Amino acid sequence: MNSHKVVHVIDDDAAVRDAVGLLLSTEGYKVHAYPSAPAFLKTAAAQGEGCVVTDVRMPEMNGIELIAKMKEEKISIPVIVLTAHADVPLAVEAMKLGAVDLLEKPFEDEALLAAVDAALERRNAEESRSRESIAIKNRLATLTRRENEILAGLLKGLSNKVIAHDLGISIRTAEVHRANIMAKMRAGNLAELVKMALAAEPPKSDSE
Repeated sequence: MNSHKVVHVIDDDAAVRDAVGLLLSTEGYKVHAYPSAPAFLKTAAAQGEGCVVTDVRMPEMNGIELIAKMKEEKISIPVIVLTAHADVPLAVEAMKLGAVDLLEKPFEDEALLAAVDAALERRNAEESRSRESIAIKNRLATLTRRENEILAGLLKGLSNKVIAHDLGISIRTAEVHRANIMAKMRAGNLAELVKMALAAEPPKSDSE
C-alpha cells in the first residue's frame, strides 16, 4: 500500500466530487475535496502530498491553468485530469503540461483507482530517488580534493595508471585513493560508483 494515500479531488460539480470522494474513501484513501482550483491551491502548498484528480473544465481556473500554476509554484503533486469528450483537446494540452494521466467521463471505477495508484507509486518513487540523491551527495561531500580528482578520472573511464600519471602520483597511491572512494561512497564496483555520481547530478531544466 502507498505511504501517501492522499487524493485531492477538484471539481465544481458537487455530485462528481461526492461520487469520486466516496469511491476513493471506500478504497482507503484520505480524500480532500475542493469546489475550485483556487480553493485547492490555498492549501496544496502546505500539504504537498498525494495526487490530484481534477476536472479539466471549471470556472475561475480550469485544469490547464491549474497545472501551469502548480508548475510555476513548484508544487510537485502528480495530476490526473478528468475530461468530457468535447474537452479532449484541452486534456491533451494538460498532458503536455505534465498531467500524468487522462480519464474521459464516464469512466470505470477501476480505471480511476488504477490511475490514482499509478500516480501515487510514481510520487513515492520520485521521493525515494530524491532521498537517495541527497544521501549520495552527502557521501560525495566527504571526499577529499585528491579523491575528487581521482573520481573525475574514473568517471571519464581512465585507468588507475593513466590517472596516476596525470596527477603525478604513483599507481599504488591512486589505487589507495580509489579504494577509499569506493568505501566512502559504499559502492560495490565501478559501475555502482558511476550510477551514484550520475544520480547526484541535478536534472537539466527545460531551458537547457
